[in-house]
Amino acid sequence: MSAHLVTEEDVRRAYETDASGLYLRPDAVARPSTVAEVGAILRDAAASQISVTPAGAQTSTTGASICDHGILLSLGALDDIDVDVAGGVVRVGPGARVADVKRAAAHERLFLACDPTSEEECTIGGAIACNASGARSLKYGPVRAHVRALRVVLADGRLIDVRRSELEKNTAGYALAQNPIDWFIGSEGTLGVVIQAELGLLPLPTSVVGLAVPFASEKAALAFVVAARECASVHPRCIEYFDSLALGIARSADDQSRWAPAAAAFVYVEQELGESDRDIVLDRWLALAELHEAYDDLRVFEGNAELRHAREMRHAVPSTMNERGARWRTEGGRKVSTDWAVPYHRLAEAITAARAIARKCGVEPVIYGHAGNGHPHQNFIARNLAEASSIETAIEETLRMVISMGGTVAAEHGIGKLKRKWLPLQMTNLQISVMRAVKRELDPSGILAPGNIF
Repeated sequence: MSAHLVTEEDVRRAYETDASGLYLRPDAVARPSTVAEVGAILRDAAASQISVTPAGAQTSTTGASICDHGILLSLGALDDIDVDVAGGVVRVGPGARVADVKRAAAHERLFLACDPTSEEECTIGGAIACNASGARSLKYGPVRAHVRALRVVLADGRLIDVRRSELEKNTAGYALAQNPIDWFIGSEGTLGVVIQAELGLLPLPTSVVGLAVPFASEKAALAFVVAARECASVHPRCIEYFDSLALGIARSADDQSRWAPAAAAFVYVEQELGESDRDIVLDRWLALAELHEAYDDLRVFEGNAELRHAREMRHAVPSTMNERGARWRTEGGRKVSTDWAVPYHRLAEAITAARAIARKCGVEPVIYGHAGNGHPHQNFIARNLAEASSIETAIEETLRMVISMGGTVAAEHGIGKLKRKWLPLQMTNLQISVMRAVKRELDPSGILAPGNIF
């Protein structure tokens, strides 16, 4: 094996799990610190027909960043950050944490708008690999919308540069070949290894206000979500939903745990403000909340510290569920989660049906997330293998319902290894065959991230 590889048991064990709850131990770990080393590792692997699975901080919820054979390629050391103020971009290595990139941009009064919720833990490379999104994707879109250029090492060790076209019109060839950069965004490590990204930056917003709006029922809260999307007088950059169980977890992470004690759900929104429109914006939100029978005790979050606290409350939900799932790993249990989405105006219908399916299978999910995009998360805790199987039965029935409503089985976390069995629910054999053809062209020996997607 290459001199770059480490095969000691304790090192391999350190890379055997991610946020999915799965455990897969690689045969070897590579931790390159230069682009040249990445190329050498892939050339050696291709020559020896050894599989390579790229990984960042291993925050994947789908098992995409772990493997049970071949090389685990940890890219954490490639974490350089270079803000180009004049160009309005930032050039970063795949191992850079998203939050660190945001802070570096903010120091220059610039703004990285892509917004994975786990920004303090996840890396840019991982965010690109699954085309991550988050709360602010309502306004700014997923990571794909912000990637201007990529440097990629292919399966055979070749280095290529791809840049997004700035053309407004182009009829040359198939659409899928016009922007090769999009082959790699969302490809989950199966087509190449990203070793540098250039991301677009925006001017830092003057100020932002957040509001937590409590409701007596889930129905009222979800009606408010649709109204907030469709109201011309408010302009949210995020609309996040918390059901009663998620609200309980958020309260436990809050310094005002007795807020809105009768609430059955709440919605959190943020809007960017101009120089002097704070009171006008707040009045519009209050009026909209009143129309949908929200409770009076809305909470307002202003300034970096308060907005950060609101984000921590939101992130407490998946973090707490991860901890609860980890308690049952020795019994074969884990957290089981979904990231399906439907057209936002059908979200209430979909959540009602999903709850009924889950209860029929004897389980109760915690439901929260990006309601403004019609994209909730269902989190379940399986205490053993039998419960995990029962939950996955409920999820499959739910996904069939979601697809019938024009939805998707995966809105932001990718397919990885856990959801590949559900991809054919959404994609035809022809679509999957086209993806396999692209995979064969870029990775003819199939050594990159085996088990992800396919």
